[in-house]
Amino acid sequence: MPVPPGHIADGAAPAPRPSLTRVPAAAAAATGILVGSGIVATRFVIGQSSPASLALLRYLIGFCCLLPVVLVSPRARFERRDLLPIALLGITQFGILVTLLNYALQFISSARAALIFATMPLLTMVLAAAWGHERVTWTKSLGVLLTLAGVGFALGERAVAGAGGAAEWIGDAAVFASAASGAVCSVLYRPYLRKYPTLSVSAFAMLASVVFLAFLAGGEGFFSSPPRLTTGGWLAVGFIGVSSGIGYYLWLWALNHATPTRVTVFLALSPITATGMGALFLAEKITALFVVGLVSVALGLWLAHRQDGAADGPVASP
Repeated sequence: MPVPPGHIADGAAPAPRPSLTRVPAAAAAATGILVGSGIVATRFVIGQSSPASLALLRYLIGFCCLLPVVLVSPRARFERRDLLPIALLGITQFGILVTLLNYALQFISSARAALIFATMPLLTMVLAAAWGHERVTWTKSLGVLLTLAGVGFALGERAVAGAGGAAEWIGDAAVFASAASGAVCSVLYRPYLRKYPTLSVSAFAMLASVVFLAFLAGGEGFFSSPPRLTTGGWLAVGFIGVSSGIGYYLWLWALNHATPTRVTVFLALSPITATGMGALFLAEKITALFVVGLVSVALGLWLAHRQDGAADGPVASP
């Protein structure tokens, strides 16, 4: 049966146009920057709240940012069989991932957490290849490894030096589990993003996470004794929430228009952003290693997005 013009066969991805591949890259880059800013803000306010309560406030605000746009947009009609998988992806992406990250920041520094979380693109590439969602190329692999090395250089000894606490390994394990959760979601979201509008998937997934986080936060006493944040703490929470609503919409939109590895590799910008913000607002010193790391990340992003012909595209479904 002939395929109508402009139709994309099930399991196949359209051939990327050079002019259009830059837009998903820009969306993913913006998300990476917002994630880095959010890590710094979370580290600032985590001492004033518990992990699940902070995550609940974060995504409740994020959902409220998306809701007005959803209400004036065409309604998406989700098939009943897709509701549970999308809800579970939202709970994992927005609930479990962030709760684990918030929990880890109680034991380790934001720099160390950012370095461990930077393994997410590598995990995504391995999972996407194992599940047949995309092919691994030498340039893409080298690009991912260069961005990871660049993150290590940029953060310097702050990323490996620990506080010496006995429970430090708990923080390391929690961040790695958080990165693994994000990698799994980045690969599994794509079929639903191809089927439904990105905005609708984003809002429904975030709403599911809010319901899930409400139970966790209730166990922390959120509803009986809400967190008492300072003015600066509320401003930080507001920033985290708004950036989450915008950032994760851009994240899912990028996943719908590019392979998972090429989207998640931009998370290397998050620790670069965090370090830069420290220099800008906290007068922290920029070292030569940071410059080396920045160059390594830039080179890695270029290699990860370099076109290698047909072998670089997603693997078509059987």
